[in-house]
Amino acid sequence: MRPVRLALLCASVALLGACTTADRLSQIGKAPDLTPVRDPTLSPDYVPVSMPMPAPQQIAYEPNSLWRPGNRTFFKDQRAQRIGDILTVNIQIDDKAKVANTSSRGRTNSEESGLPNLLGFESNYGGVLPDAVDPSSLLSMSSDSSSRGTGSVDRNEQINLTIAAVVTQVMPNGNLVIQGRQEVRVNYEVRELLLGGIVRPEDIANDNTINHTQIAEARISYGGRGQITDVQQPRYGQQLIDVIWPF
Repeated sequence: MRPVRLALLCASVALLGACTTADRLSQIGKAPDLTPVRDPTLSPDYVPVSMPMPAPQQIAYEPNSLWRPGNRTFFKDQRAQRIGDILTVNIQIDDKAKVANTSSRGRTNSEESGLPNLLGFESNYGGVLPDAVDPSSLLSMSSDSSSRGTGSVDRNEQINLTIAAVVTQVMPNGNLVIQGRQEVRVNYEVRELLLGGIVRPEDIANDNTINHTQIAEARISYGGRGQITDVQQPRYGQQLIDVIWPF
């Protein structure tokens, strides 16, 4: 079964490489395609957020009163509060991290075994084993392995961006689930900014903006795709070897 599995694995890798190559060949001389604008709730990986909720509260209306409990103003609130509303998110990230690690490991093994005597049958070794075999040293194995690793991280990241997100869900306690996507294509390179999380309506400023530090369960992704990004990535064959190679 091993040759069959190996053949299937090689065929799968070849098919994957052919599909990837065909896709890359179709993009020669063309800029990367932008993702079409669509309803984020229709995405196959979209999952509504479920969080612990407080007990629902009854709203009591006062007779002959213009004020309703829970209202923030007499006038219409222009801030995002319903599904489909747009909210502006200011992302200002300034992170620094410095880590250094060093590891070293070594191991030496040696095994020897022989069978010079075996109930008198050693005289028949010559008829069974080749002439070059020494019964006193039938098996001899040795191994010597060592590894040394040194790693260091000196990271300094600064991101200053603004993105418009859409309210995709209103939770029972009034919190808003938002998702945003922004794509910019410049010179055959697409820069992508993805955002998701949960915000409180009270944290939204009067100009309908909010800082990324006020987003709970925030998911922020900033990257790209295109010719420059493709060159910076290892080839798929190298990535496959890195995954399956045990040494």
